[in-house]
Parts: sequence; structure tokens; C-alpha cells
Amino acid sequence: MESQTATRELELGLDTFGDITAAPDGTPRSDAQTLRDVLEQAVLADEVGVDFLGVGEHHRADYSVSAPEVVLGAIAARTSRIRLGSAVTVLSSDDPIRVFQRFSTVDALSSGRAEVILGRGSFTESFPLFGHDLSDYEELFTDKLALFAELRTGEPVTWSGSTRGPLHAQQVYPRLENPPLPTWIAVGGSPESVVRAASYGLPLMLAIIGGDPLRFRPYVDLYHRALAEMEKDVLPVGVHCPGHVADTDAQAREELWPHYRGYVARIGRERGWPPPTRIEFERSTGPDGALFVGSPETVARKIASTSKALGLSRFDMKYSHGTLGHAEEMRSIELYGTQVIPRVRELLAEG
Repeated sequence: MESQTATRELELGLDTFGDITAAPDGTPRSDAQTLRDVLEQAVLADEVGVDFLGVGEHHRADYSVSAPEVVLGAIAARTSRIRLGSAVTVLSSDDPIRVFQRFSTVDALSSGRAEVILGRGSFTESFPLFGHDLSDYEELFTDKLALFAELRTGEPVTWSGSTRGPLHAQQVYPRLENPPLPTWIAVGGSPESVVRAASYGLPLMLAIIGGDPLRFRPYVDLYHRALAEMEKDVLPVGVHCPGHVADTDAQAREELWPHYRGYVARIGRERGWPPPTRIEFERSTGPDGALFVGSPETVARKIASTSKALGLSRFDMKYSHGTLGHAEEMRSIELYGTQVIPRVRELLAEG
């Protein structure tokens, strides 16, 4: 299988799940308005020089995006340079052929700017929604990933597996103009998943949402060792981390905290986590935490140090956080593109 070579310059992207935001009066915006806001945010990200925009897939009341490829198609028509992808595509509960068709369509509409990040997701609502049994969690992902790895080449596929019928020299449409379709594997912290990404010769995207990002260095080392042992080329490693940028450190923390608190508390009630505290939040926004929150200089320095320590080719900041308002998200995107990205590149150039 062909490989994708690592990028020479760090790519700096943004991710959103289309979180249902609050209007200025505190009332929740509608799903429809939130989706329109995501489109406006994407246009701004393109204008200010962001390299990549990832749109997540969820099937819950607190997120507006359940069909990311439809959103990406709309964004493709309004942008000209930013690369567009998922964050992530829940392949286990989807059909690999349909996933490929949707992304090859986005790739055509965007003139070759599409890429897909495949994962199992952090929520399980899609399994019963689409008629899948959670007891088949591992088999579904393993089998469907094997098929997608063949589909992304753009060549006719002959394949057989355990979760669907076989294919015999099947061409899937629309054809890619410039195959293969760029594809990443998202990993939350499983060594087995890291090795699996290496075995398919696909770039690795680490989801870092808590703790010290540098604790993921062993996963990066494992990935590179696995690639070397399998005699594959060096491939990109990226990370996805939550963050928020404002004019000052204090403003960024004050803007984000109430929304972050509500967001984490809501998920925590479902998963048995204790409620978040302000002390924990402040620690997470510090130099050793997973929240990239602060002024452009603070965020840029943290991105640069993390990228150097982990040897990254891509850093994606998730800028949407629960009910954090559209205006605050737009300002965060503006500062990220106009000040954070140039400053990160300056810092990296300085060594």
C-alpha cells in the first residue's frame, strides 16, 4: 500500500462538533441556526489562513452536526483554500462505501481539499440509531476499516469480510481526481489502535482532551517503531485538543469557564465523573494541561512546545465548547488565524 509522507511544516487546523451555542440572552440557538453559524465560522477560518477545518459527527441533542459531509459540501462551495475533513467519522456504525462516496463528492466540490479522519468516536448513540449491537464494537471497526483502506485508493475493490457481503472488482463512484483520499486514524489512547494505524500505513491523529499532552509521547514512539518494523515510510502525527483564544489570558478563561463547566458536567453525569472544579480548569489551562486557552501568545507558545515535544505534523484546536457563544467562537477563530498561527511558525523557526 502507498504511504502518505509527513508534512515539512506544521499544519494548524480547527475542529468543531457544531455544539449548540447560547444566544446573547442565554437561550439556546436552534440546530438550524447553529449549522448556519458553523458555515460562517468556516468561511472566516478560510479567510484568516487556517490550514484545516474538521467537523465532527454526533447524534445527540447537544450537537448540531450529524451529517458532516453535507456541512463540508456547503463549506467547500464558500471557501477556496482550507482543507476540509471530519473530526471524526464514526466508521463502525456507517457503511464504508457510502463514507467514501460522500468524501469523494466533497473532494470534487472542493477541488481536492477533502480528507477523512476515521475513528470509533467517544459516544455510542450511533450504534442503536443505525441498528448495530455494541457487542460488535471491535469487529465492526476492524472489518470496516479494512474495506475503507481499499476504497480510498480509488481503484476497483475486491474484498470480503464479516460485516457485509463481498465485493468483486467493484468501482465506486464518483472517482477521485487525485487518489488516494487522504485518510487519518483517530486514537484516544489505545496502543492497539496506534499499531493498527501503522499497519495500514495511515497517519495518526491523537485526541488529547485531558492531562498533560506530553504523556502521549510513548504512543508517538510506538507508532514510529511500528512503522519502522513494518518497513513503512515515516507518516504524519497530529493531535486534536480543546482550546479558546481571546485578547488576554484572563478574558479567555472567564469566557470559557462557565460553558466548559456545563459541558463537562453534562457528560460527566452520563459517565460517572465528578463535577469539574475551577481549580482543575485552571490547571488544565496551564503549561502542562490539555486546554489551549489564553491570549494568542500564550496559546501559540503552548502549541509550539507541544508540537516540538511530540514531533507533530498537524495541530487541530477544537474551538467549540458547549454553549460558548458564536461571537466568542468567531473572535477565537480570528485570533487563531491572524496571530496564533504566524506566532507558532515564528517560534518553531527559532528552534
